[in-house]
Amino acid sequence: MNEQEKAQEAMVQFIELANKLKNDGLPVKVVSWGLMNASATYATYSVVGNAGALTESGIDKVAEVYKVSLNKVTEARRREAEQRAQSENKE
Repeated sequence: MNEQEKAQEAMVQFIELANKLKNDGLPVKVVSWGLMNASATYATYSVVGNAGALTESGIDKVAEVYKVSLNKVTEARRREAEQRAQSENKE
C-alpha cells in the first residue's frame, strides 16, 4: 500500500470513528470540533514533535495544507452533486 492509499485508509477510519461518536449522541459540530483539534494537535506533533510549537510560518503552512484539502473536498462534492442532478434529469 502506497502512502496515498494509507492516508485514504486512515481518513476512512477517522470518518468511521466520527460517525460512531455522532451515532452515540454527540452533536455533529462537537465531533467536527474534536476532529479538527485532534488534527491540529497531531499536525503540530508531526512537525515539531512533543516539545515545541509551530512558528507563525509553520502555522501558515499547515493552514494552507488544510485549505487545499478543503478545496479538494468541496470540488469533489460539487461534482457529485452535478452528477446526481444530471442522473435525476435523465430519469
